[in-house]
Amino acid sequence: MTEDPDFPGPEEPETVPSEPERVRTGVADVDAVITAVEELEERPLEEHVGVFETAHEQLRRALDRPADPADTA
Repeated sequence: MTEDPDFPGPEEPETVPSEPERVRTGVADVDAVITAVEELEERPLEEHVGVFETAHEQLRRALDRPADPADTA
């Protein structure tokens, strides 16, 4: 099938890159780690390892902490 240059095809909507949806857990300590990792793109590559190491440490502490009954309500 040949396309007719005089016949307009279906219009394609302009694609605008959308901002990715930010993930949030509702747990302040975990959300702070997520924010730090999301901001890595703006930081020099040399700082990435340190951010990941800190994130890992903070997440371990958050997971080791006893659950707050107010968080499960």
